[in-house]
Amino acid sequence: MVEIKTPDQIAKMRAAGLVVAAIHQACRDAAVPGATTKDLDEVAAKVISDHGAKPNFLGYGGFPGNICTSVNDVVVHGIPDRETVLRSGDIISVDAGAIVDGWHADAAITVFVGEGHAPEVHELSRVTEESMWAGIAAFRNGDRLVDISRAIETYIRRQPRPATGKYGIVEEYGGHGIGTQMHMDPHLLNYVSRKRGRGPKLVPGMCLAIEPMVTLGTPHTHVLEDDWTVKTDDGSWACHWEHSVALTEEGPLVLTAVDGGKAKLAALGVTAAPDPLG
Repeated sequence: MVEIKTPDQIAKMRAAGLVVAAIHQACRDAAVPGATTKDLDEVAAKVISDHGAKPNFLGYGGFPGNICTSVNDVVVHGIPDRETVLRSGDIISVDAGAIVDGWHADAAITVFVGEGHAPEVHELSRVTEESMWAGIAAFRNGDRLVDISRAIETYIRRQPRPATGKYGIVEEYGGHGIGTQMHMDPHLLNYVSRKRGRGPKLVPGMCLAIEPMVTLGTPHTHVLEDDWTVKTDDGSWACHWEHSVALTEEGPLVLTAVDGGKAKLAALGVTAAPDPLG
C-alpha cells in the first residue's frame, strides 16, 4: 500500500524537511579535519532538539546514532563514533532525518572534508547529485515509478567514464516511500529492472525519498559485523545524495531543500510546487 498524503500532511512533512536541511547545514560546517563522526552526531542532535523535532534514525532497528555518517568507501549506514576522525581529503555522507507532528523527512548530502580531493571524487559527487535531480524531475503526475529509476540510471550512464573504468550503481539499496514512517512502500530502484515491472502510477499525494548511491568501482557491497555499516566490496569510494520529495497537483516539492527545489528544477525545465509554508 502506498500512503497518499493530504496537502496539510505534506505541509507537516515540509516542516520536518526544513529541520533536516538545518541539520545538513550545521553538519557541513562541522565536518572539518580533526572532527569525529560523533561530533557531527552531537551537532545534529542539538539542531533537532532546538527545532522541537524528534530524530527518526536514533533507535530505528537499534541504530545508535541521530544521523548516519559514511566516510569514503562506506556507502550508507555508517555509525557515528569517537574513533572515526575526519581527515583532509575525506568525503562523508551525512544521512539525516527528523519527525514533526508524527511526519518524517529524510535526506543525505556528501561533504568534502578539507582539501586535496582527486578530480574523480569531485566528479563522482556531481554525477550522483545530478542523477538525483534527474530522478526528482521525473517525478511527474501520471508517469510510473520506473520512470524515476530510468532517469537516474540514464543520467549516470551518459556521463564520461571515470579513470577507474565506470560508475557502479549500488543495487542492494535504494529510495523509498516516506510519511508516517521513515521507510514505506514503494521501494525505488536506482536502475531499471525488468523483474520489478513499471511500478505504481505516480499521483498527487505520493512522497518519495529519492537517493542514488554511486561508487567509483563495483556496485557490490557488504555489511560489517556491526550489522549496519555498508562498504564497497573493492574499497572504491562511494557517494550518496538524497531528498524527500512530495508530488502535488502543481508538481514536485522537494521537502528537504531550503528553496523547495525551485532553482535545481528550473534548470531542468520543471516548475517546483509552491511551498505550503511560504
